[in-house]
Amino acid sequence: MIAVIGAGAFGTALAVALARNGRAVTLWARDAAQVRDMGATRVNGARLPGVVLPENVSVTAEIADLAGAEAVLLSLPMQALRGFLAQQGATLVDAPLVACCKGIDLASLTGPTAVIQEQCPTATVALLTGPSFAADIARSLPTALTLACADAAAGERLQHLLATPVLRLYRSDDVTGAELGGALKNVVAIAAGVVIGAGLGDSARAALMTRGYAEMQRLALALGARAETLAGLSGFGDLVLTCTSAQSRNFRFGHALGAGQGFDPTVTVEGAATAKAVSNLAEKRGLDLPITRMVALLIDGAVDLPTAIQSLLSRPLKKE
Repeated sequence: MIAVIGAGAFGTALAVALARNGRAVTLWARDAAQVRDMGATRVNGARLPGVVLPENVSVTAEIADLAGAEAVLLSLPMQALRGFLAQQGATLVDAPLVACCKGIDLASLTGPTAVIQEQCPTATVALLTGPSFAADIARSLPTALTLACADAAAGERLQHLLATPVLRLYRSDDVTGAELGGALKNVVAIAAGVVIGAGLGDSARAALMTRGYAEMQRLALALGARAETLAGLSGFGDLVLTCTSAQSRNFRFGHALGAGQGFDPTVTVEGAATAKAVSNLAEKRGLDLPITRMVALLIDGAVDLPTAIQSLLSRPLKKE
């Protein structure tokens, strides 16, 4: 049995995809009312409408029901991960823990695997990340992801356990690079949304994505990641997807910022918290990340959009 913690759109989609591959899956949700509704209707209508849960997906609100899992996939918002593990981590350490969230923890300025390792020091930890929308995974559309694990043998076991005919997993031991690619691309996606929302055009978006990718590499390499990881699925691949599709919550959030429109506060936008965390991290490291800094300032309301645009366009000319 594979356990998936978090019955949002992505967690539900992973449960559906793994179950269609013949695995028994237990999907955990915090809200008992949601569990009852999903058990009765066999759909997660609020998060993934139109997708029916296979019969081999069990839905529960009891952590004890996850005992004996071959792997536990943690599909929780990044900023909720620490609190959950502080309460429940001791019950999960017998199985490999696979982070399925993208971001930087505001409290520690670290990624999800470090948070897991801090709360569950004896657990085998891995990360599942890359260019993917929940709706595509749930509809069995071809998707390729990165599975990053420092333990090569454990990573290979998880790769074979979690891959399906249409969910292709590429293995990596560069956990830092995979984490940072997934986290930082969300910040650039917000900026790309701002560009389009403000009517600045596709050429400006292409420039923004390119310079944003340079910032991703700058920080990741400073923290010990490998350049080829950022050029792979968890970096460049995810960047392309989230900067060019309105399915991306980060892009939609940025689009609303750029257009001067409101945004649904109940929608989780991982890049908003990540922009603040990365700005703090870059300052501590003495790194220049102008796009990230402007995104963080825009979100906080510390600058208006014309000022942010002018600040970026008036930077000194230099070699690429």
